Amino acid sequence: MTTPRPIVRSSRVLAVVLATGTLLTTAACSDADDSTSAGSETGAAAVAQTESPTSADTSATSSPGAVLSETGARNALITAADLEGDWTQVDKPQQWRDSLLVGQVDVAAFLNGKSDAADCQQLLDSLYDETLLGTPSGASALNGFEQGDSRLLYQVAAYQKAGLDKSMKSLQSLPDTCDQFTVTGGDNGDRTVQVVEMELPEEGDARQGMTVTVKGDSGGESVTLTLDVAVVQIGADAITVTNGGLGGAGHDATKAAVQQGTQRLKDVLAGGTPTPTPSGIE
Repeated sequence: MTTPRPIVRSSRVLAVVLATGTLLTTAACSDADDSTSAGSETGAAAVAQTESPTSADTSATSSPGAVLSETGARNALITAADLEGDWTQVDKPQQWRDSLLVGQVDVAAFLNGKSDAADCQQLLDSLYDETLLGTPSGASALNGFEQGDSRLLYQVAAYQKAGLDKSMKSLQSLPDTCDQFTVTGGDNGDRTVQVVEMELPEEGDARQGMTVTVKGDSGGESVTLTLDVAVVQIGADAITVTNGGLGGAGHDATKAAVQQGTQRLKDVLAGGTPTPTPSGIE
């Protein structure tokens, strides 16, 4: 008996379909493997591209000297030679706020008083103090110099960046908000305080300078105390200068302290050690 031809055709068609399906499946697997391989290569490239800039950014913004250490803060301090003139370095300037006698005038007592404005009180309390920018959160170093009736207090310190930014903004507003105010209390009666903006050299990331004049009586005599106050910010670190006395404020010394001090701090933060400036101070 002869097998019907339609069945043969169906078998052949089925064989062709199975063969075609096998080829398609093989091609699909091959494409999937290629796709997976390409995808892996693309993913690896993407990771490499993502990781590379991060590493570059880290190396660009971080260095061994980027965090101010106690040794670095001390190395960044200026010396008497940086100020020129007849300045000499003194011991324990951190005690000036509590006890500073210039001639017959007790400067510490003269500055002791109260103001009605909180910002102005903060400025008054921080003159010849270590808290002009708030309490340092990291390393801090201080030195002081004298020349005749003038005293210069110099500080290098590390702060929380957000807090330092806020303190700088507050300082920059003082010549307007505290242009003139009255201090009361203490043993010296009422004293009049004036705050005038002072131009500083273009140093650091941000800066603020002002001249503060305090007028009143001390020991029955009229007294005028004039102080330059200068601050320069570099990242989360800053230098502060308070300079002046009963005979006025030497602006040149203040500016020299800002210029020399900023460069010394930059050198330290870059991982180096500033070249010592001969000062005759052991």
